[in-house]
Amino acid sequence: MSFLLAAELPFTAPSFDFHAFAPEIILVGVLTVALLVDIFVDDAGAIVASLTSWGFLGALVPLVTLAWTDHGADVFGNGAYMVDNYALVLKALFLISGYLVTLLSMNYIGEGDYWEGEYYLLLIASVLGMTIMASARDLIGMFIALETLSIPAYMLAAWRKRDLKSDEAGMKYYLMGVFASAVMLYGMSLLYGITGSTLLSDIALAIGQGATSPAIVTLAIVFVLIGFAFKVSAVPFHQWAPDTYEGAPTPVTAFLAVASKAAGFVALLTLIYACFMYRSDVFQPLLWGIAAATMFVGNFIALRQTNLVRMLAYSGIAQAGYMLAPLAVVGLQSSAYELTLPAIVTYLIIYMIMNLGAFGVVIAVARKTRSAEVDSFGGLFTYAPGLTVAMTIFLFSLAGIPPLAGWYAKFEIFRALVSAESASGYVMAVLVGVNSVIALAYYARVARAMWMEPVPDGDVTPIKVPPAIRSAIVLTAVATLVLGIYPSAVGHFSESTGTCLSASAAQTVGTATGC
Repeated sequence: MSFLLAAELPFTAPSFDFHAFAPEIILVGVLTVALLVDIFVDDAGAIVASLTSWGFLGALVPLVTLAWTDHGADVFGNGAYMVDNYALVLKALFLISGYLVTLLSMNYIGEGDYWEGEYYLLLIASVLGMTIMASARDLIGMFIALETLSIPAYMLAAWRKRDLKSDEAGMKYYLMGVFASAVMLYGMSLLYGITGSTLLSDIALAIGQGATSPAIVTLAIVFVLIGFAFKVSAVPFHQWAPDTYEGAPTPVTAFLAVASKAAGFVALLTLIYACFMYRSDVFQPLLWGIAAATMFVGNFIALRQTNLVRMLAYSGIAQAGYMLAPLAVVGLQSSAYELTLPAIVTYLIIYMIMNLGAFGVVIAVARKTRSAEVDSFGGLFTYAPGLTVAMTIFLFSLAGIPPLAGWYAKFEIFRALVSAESASGYVMAVLVGVNSVIALAYYARVARAMWMEPVPDGDVTPIKVPPAIRSAIVLTAVATLVLGIYPSAVGHFSESTGTCLSASAAQTVGTATGC
């Protein structure tokens, strides 16, 4: 009888916003089609690579339509998956990164490589996890996103199957990643245990009302932040990065140094703004120390490197320190709270462009020299002037020299730090300035080798750069110049993210504000 009564009740299908979820749907569709092509078509590597690149561009289309219609959405109706300006900008960053890495990979992963198709499948899967991370406002969603982006990355790092360095890179990345995930998951379980919810808005309310044990909350926050500090290669959780970057294929290194690092920062921003802001007394001192140590360790060790890939790895560690710096003062003043998130998003966008461009030049030059040693770049201007100019643009942009885009990224960091109007903010700004000068030393050393030193082997045969790699280098070089001269082009997008995360609202905002 109860079954009959239940059957007579009207059925209401759960609401689901397919438009807001379209980028993820497109990526899943492309992944499925690429998998079938790889299974049933012989020598399908080039086809799968083309599908991957067009898939990333196709997934950008719904982002444009969502932004055009000012379509803030709560996809599942419970605040666990939000599509707002914050999510749209960061998803675009991940998709563009994936597209550029695909261009860099097309002539690096060999046509006859039996595993070529799987390479692009793993790349799509990892970017899919990143797009999920941008919208996740729930601990379970964030963990699923983290594992979805990390597991393919572990396999990509060990892509050279018979190369001991590549095997070591993948194994080290995997073991350290599993350890960091375990620590982070323990912290998440503590948060769930003391608040009874996995939603960030609910956890923020419980923490803000002081209804939980301060000691356990402190332990949980520290453990969760440690897990994501590994992802952004912050000191002292950075040991995996240099060996992994050197051993992995260079396009994978570029992917890990940019997109994977950005995903870690997205998670940190989401957690701090939407969940932990009431406990700034816990995360601010921790992140202040980590940011300062990360800048100095990254830059000082980068000074000693003779391999350009390892130098860029340690440079990436130092860059992570710059991006962590504003989070160390975010809760001190309302102005710092408002400026920090746009500053870090701006830095992530510009860092993605200039770092991928630098790795593109390394890949192009290595096709001739078969080496990533700094000495192998000696006299590059005599036989590859275009690559020399492009690499100089990227290096000095990373150093923050005007009028290249890197100056604006650092300016936004300084502005956020100074806006805190506190001794810790001023001291951190000084540390960022000092470290920027230190970094200029090793960037200039590479530029000097390219412009002033002789060619090591005397071979001045011009480098033939494949069209895909050339396109990636040109796109990133032009963007680095344009964004340096017209920084408002990137500032417009990053500033729109500032109101889309808030712990003080006790809920995930977006639909009501038009985010």
